[in-house]
Amino acid sequence: MSSHDIVKDYYGKQLQSSDDLKTSACCDASAMPEWLKPLLAAIHPEVLSRYYGCGLVCPTELEGCRILDLGSGSGRDVYALAQLVGPRGEVVGVDMTDEQLEVARSTQAWHVEKFGFDNVRFIKGYIERLDELDLAPGSFDVVVSNCVINLSPDKDAVLAGVKRLLKPGGEFYFSDVYASRRVPEAMRSDPMLYGECLGGALYWNDFIQLAKRQGFGDPRLVEDRPLEMTDPAVAASTAGVDFFSATYRLFNLDTLESDCEDYGQAVVYRGSIAQQPVHFVLDKHHIIEAGKVFPVCGNSWRMLAESRFARHFDFVGDFSRHYGIFEGCGVSLPFTTMDDDGALPCC
Repeated sequence: MSSHDIVKDYYGKQLQSSDDLKTSACCDASAMPEWLKPLLAAIHPEVLSRYYGCGLVCPTELEGCRILDLGSGSGRDVYALAQLVGPRGEVVGVDMTDEQLEVARSTQAWHVEKFGFDNVRFIKGYIERLDELDLAPGSFDVVVSNCVINLSPDKDAVLAGVKRLLKPGGEFYFSDVYASRRVPEAMRSDPMLYGECLGGALYWNDFIQLAKRQGFGDPRLVEDRPLEMTDPAVAASTAGVDFFSATYRLFNLDTLESDCEDYGQAVVYRGSIAQQPVHFVLDKHHIIEAGKVFPVCGNSWRMLAESRFARHFDFVGDFSRHYGIFEGCGVSLPFTTMDDDGALPCC
């Protein structure tokens, strides 16, 4: 049975609701920001019950944006994002599982009446073959994915497709499961572990190299949590490998450098994004307080200055003088483990 067949069987036939999952790898909502939770109240109950993602993957500043959701399943994230982009935006969901697409499409008219506008569509397809779908290159502001890429047998093709579809300055904002080391073959070939988002999880540094190989320089970790294996059988099957649920953002900026270089730059956040009036979270190590000068590396400067966030910042400096590597950058395990005291380095 191919990995595609395993996923179709697991998510289309074996799972009937989130209660059937054996781990929390694909269905944790504990980290969902408060401002996102009211969106779920406007989504059809059947859509909610048949969704198996990691929380709700959603960056800020989306009004009027065109968004692509990879592995959209029953459509929960699509219908949540549809409320945020509004009638001027559009959300497209791609999924390969007929049963999930049927749920998403059967409730579309219900959501149109609920929202007062129709700005979503669903396409059957494989996330490794985005070039085969009716999607124009460079036509999306944001691409999201919720605990799906680990299920793909060709992750390079997924990121290559995302890169092709994003506008310059657009971003890939997604949650997934990562491993502390390369997952052994016995785990990768276990259908249950694969369906539970563990067997196909990438070693975190292999993912970083993959992202850079596909043109996404300087991947940024937004948040993460260690996964606890509470099911005894799952714990025994995964012994020796630690797993993490993590959210990354990748910017489609060809000007990004491989490392964080210091050019003496800084930014000042205006506090003008409605969901983040006090501070703006670029990533786990860049929590930018409104009104305060915040030193940044050249890559962070570009991520803000050359994206949809530019109008919310004042920018200090340019690239005329180089001061070396930005202090604090490194290549150690980026995730917070069960034993960490919560202290974070600053980059």
